[in-house]
Amino acid sequence: QVQLAESGGGLVQAGGSLRLSCETSERTLGGRGMGWFRQVPGKEREFVAGILGSGARTYLPNSVRDRFTISRDNAKNTVYLQMNSLKSEDTAVYYCVVSRGSAYPLTQEEVSYWGQGTQVTVSS
Repeated sequence: QVQLAESGGGLVQAGGSLRLSCETSERTLGGRGMGWFRQVPGKEREFVAGILGSGARTYLPNSVRDRFTISRDNAKNTVYLQMNSLKSEDTAVYYCVVSRGSAYPLTQEEVSYWGQGTQVTVSS
C-alpha cells in the first residue's frame, strides 16, 4: 500500500509563508506526476499545483501561480509546495497526490493515490 506522508501545515498570518512536504513510501513513484489539491468544507477539491514525473515542468492555476511553487526531489521521494503571500482564501486542507501516469494530475480522476491531508489556516 502506497503511503503519502504530508507535513508543514499550520496556522499563519495573511502575507506569511508555509512549505508543505509530501514523502512517498515507494521509490517506483519517482516517474509519476505529482501534485496538490485543496478542499474547503462544503466545496469540491480544487487542483492547486502539479509537476511532471521528470520534474521538468510544473503547472499551477492562475489563482496561485504568482505565489505558490511546486518542486520535487526524486532522490528523496518527496514533493514540496512552497506557499508565499498567503491569503485567508488559501485556508483549506491540502492533499498531496500521485498521478496515474507521468503527467500532471489535473483532475481527481487522474489521481492514483491521496495523502491524508494537512490543514492550512491563514488568519487575516
